[in-house]
Formats: sequence, structure tokens, C-alpha cells
Amino acid sequence: MSARRIRETPNVLGALGGLVWVVVTIVPIYYLVLTSLRRQQDYYVENPLLPPADPTLDAYRLVLENDFLRYLSNSLIVTVAAVVVILAVSLMASYYLVRAGTPLSRGTLRLVLLGLAIPVQATIIPVYYLIVRLGLYDSLVALILPAIAFAIPISVLIIVNFVRDIPAELFESMRADGAGHGRILLALVLPLSRPALLTVGIYQALQVWNGFLFPLILTQSSSVRVLPLSLWTYQGQFAVNVPAVLAAVTLSALPVLAAFIVGRRQLVSGLTAGFGK
Repeated sequence: MSARRIRETPNVLGALGGLVWVVVTIVPIYYLVLTSLRRQQDYYVENPLLPPADPTLDAYRLVLENDFLRYLSNSLIVTVAAVVVILAVSLMASYYLVRAGTPLSRGTLRLVLLGLAIPVQATIIPVYYLIVRLGLYDSLVALILPAIAFAIPISVLIIVNFVRDIPAELFESMRADGAGHGRILLALVLPLSRPALLTVGIYQALQVWNGFLFPLILTQSSSVRVLPLSLWTYQGQFAVNVPAVLAAVTLSALPVLAAFIVGRRQLVSGLTAGFGK
């Protein structure tokens, strides 16, 4: 009996849908970069989808001369500080919630996950009041603390699923060797939870870096301004200089783009594994 060849029908609709998605994704980035390389006077006379006839970095130079590096350093401080605390607190909380096995720990987990149902916008007035009463208004700490608080629920949800899959025999073996909770956490839970920690770190870094609401409400002076808020400021400062505004957008997106390119596989696989377990 001769083998029959099965001809696969090309998925034309899927190919067209993928092509449309690529165009929708690439064209704005293409326009953003090209426009940032134009001169201000050429922006209104040249075709926006064609490369500039006389490319220049004047827009980038103008942005860098207007405190962009200060805003960049503020964003780095807020993001790094928030992510480090988020990872440390979430890992310790996940270890307790998984290993305690008490009604209190189970109730605490439900209470923590309840935070996923609370939108940030609904709490902005109480957060503002607390920050003012603590004397932290218009400081970088005022941005770090709320970012940590609202990141804990989703971070614990991801890490708990990884810690729960660590065999109980490993914990019992280390306890038999006289290891305390600190040593178990550092020598066992931390290495085996590394995929979850990388996932949470990348995800939360993107969230904190792109945060706009808290900087808008909880800061005022330019000395503590972060990049998302600075783009809003640049839009008013360079209202008629569109290339300068888009140059600022391009520069602010580079760190986020680099982080996503480096950790995209880990981010997707970690989130999929965390929610699928």
C-alpha cells in the first residue's frame, strides 16, 4: 500500500493576520525613530514614512541637555530599589505561606491575593494621604513604597507556585541536618525558585519603570522626576518640536526594550509555568 501524501492547506488568514500584526507593531517604532532623526523645520515638509534627507542627532542632544540623565537616574533608583525589596519580601512570604501549613498561613495567602482585585486608581487618595502624613511627599521613597505594596500580590502568586513544587523530602532532609529557616531559604528555596524570581524581577521592573500615576500624584519638583513623567513635561516644553519629543520617547524606551529582549523567554515561560501549576 503506497503512502499517501497529505497536502497541508496554507493558513492564509493566519498569515495575513500575522502580517497585519507585524505592520501594526513595527510602523509606530519605525516612525518614532525616523522622526527623532529629523530637523524640526523638516518635519512638516518631508514624507513621515521616508528616511530623512538630512538626518541629525540635534533632537537627542537637546533632550540630553534638558536633565534627561537626572530623570534616567531617578527611574533607575526607583526601579532597582523597588524590585530588590519586592523579590526579597515575596520570596520570604512565599516560603512561609507554603511551608507553614496552618489556617493562619492559608488565610494570609487569601488576604494577599485579594490585593489583585484592588485597582491602583481606587487607592490613590488613601496612598496620597499616607505619604503626606509620613512626610515622604515629593521624594523617591514616595514612589518606591507604593510600587512595592502593589507588586506583592502578583509576585507572591507566581513564586508560591514554584515553592510549592519543591519536594517536601528536600526540606525534611535539611531540617534533619539541623538547618534553620534562614539556611533553608538561602540554600534550597532561593536556587530552585530562580526562574520565578527572574520572571517577577523582569515583570515588576517593567511595571515600575513605566509607572506614571504615582509620580504624577506623589511628586512635584523636577529633582525627583522620573522618565514617564518627564515625557509629559517634554511634551509641554517641546510642544512644537516633535522630533525632540520623540527623541525623548526613544531614549526612555531603550532600557525597557533591552530588558525585554534579554528576558522575554524567561518572562513568558515563568508566567506560563507559574499560572499553570
